[in-house]
Amino acid sequence: MKALYCLVIILCSYVHISAQGVKTKVSLDASTLVFDSTGMQYPYAIWTKLLQTGEFSVKKNSITSDTFYLYQLNPAEKEKRKSIALSVKPPESKFFVTGDKFTTFKTTDIDKKKINLNELQSKIVVINFWFIDCPPCRAEIPQLNKIVNQYKDNNNVVFLAIALDDKSSLKEFLKASPYNYDIIDDGRWLAMKYGVNLFPTHVIVDPAGNIRFHTSGFGSGTVAWIEKTINELLQQKNISSASVTN
Repeated sequence: MKALYCLVIILCSYVHISAQGVKTKVSLDASTLVFDSTGMQYPYAIWTKLLQTGEFSVKKNSITSDTFYLYQLNPAEKEKRKSIALSVKPPESKFFVTGDKFTTFKTTDIDKKKINLNELQSKIVVINFWFIDCPPCRAEIPQLNKIVNQYKDNNNVVFLAIALDDKSSLKEFLKASPYNYDIIDDGRWLAMKYGVNLFPTHVIVDPAGNIRFHTSGFGSGTVAWIEKTINELLQQKNISSASVTN
């Protein structure tokens, strides 16, 4: 198989959005000193995890320029961040073509449950190609889990994570980092089938089996556009169902 690459677009820089909507790019790395409002310093592993949830942000200390404050976003700030993320659509991946039919496959998941994409016709299928040792793949998991939770009671949406890793490695990883997609282990053959060698790569397939969204890498707008595409497809599906009923 061709060499595998992670598209690393995380935490080497971070965009802070003020209450006025002003964007400021700040540099962050393992040597960055991050404190909360009480003065408690956060270890790198902790504050990076918090930023990855999408619930927190950082701002420069106005007194000491080489330190940062970690703070929780309020609803207005989260809405502003989402609006900015949706303003630019993520670039399409080089592995798929929007509007083309998505070639189906049959396999089993990590718990030996059978998965047949032919049986998922009429569903919205959200797919992520990833692997454990891919930093941006890991970084986006908390936000992807939020999307899964948002649609957990909607059986029209199916989430599949095609992992390159073996079952035992995934089981160990998931103990510390739950991932709520339906996990397909040993998925290297599926990545090869579609020619995917950049990770993470996301694909959304509509109820007719057509590719409606696809991108590679974890950028600031990736998760927002996944959610947007799902919502648009659900709305179209509901309109279509109503037309048939009437």
